[in-house]
Amino acid sequence: MHRRSHRRLAAFAFLSFVPVLIAVAEEGAPAPAKGDLWETTSQMSMEGAPMALPVQKMKVCAKKDEPPVSADERHKCTNSDFKKDGPKVSWKTSCGSDMTGEGEITYTDADNYTGAIKFTSPHGAMTAKLTGKRVGECEVKGR
Repeated sequence: MHRRSHRRLAAFAFLSFVPVLIAVAEEGAPAPAKGDLWETTSQMSMEGAPMALPVQKMKVCAKKDEPPVSADERHKCTNSDFKKDGPKVSWKTSCGSDMTGEGEITYTDADNYTGAIKFTSPHGAMTAKLTGKRVGECEVKGR
């Protein structure tokens, strides 16, 4: 065989095995973890403001046995220092460089919770009232 033929045969053989290698790699990859899908609501109010902001609803996928509290990426919020004490979960939150807060939720049963986050900022104190209801399962991604 000519050199050119050997190269073509080698390239053909390599390309023939690529789909097999990908399939084997995918088989070895861990399956996405099952989590709990929560329907959450929050309503923010500010001290001294004449009325509360509208209720915000969203769905959150949380790992099993973890609180369904998501960080607010729009406002650069992060959550930390989670503590669990019986049916209560508490944490700290920080949004940018000028707003901090402490949150707490209490599970009223396995599928429902109520709670609040109390924020402080240069603009004043704010409170977000929270409720949540477990509505099913979901696949936790990127965790």
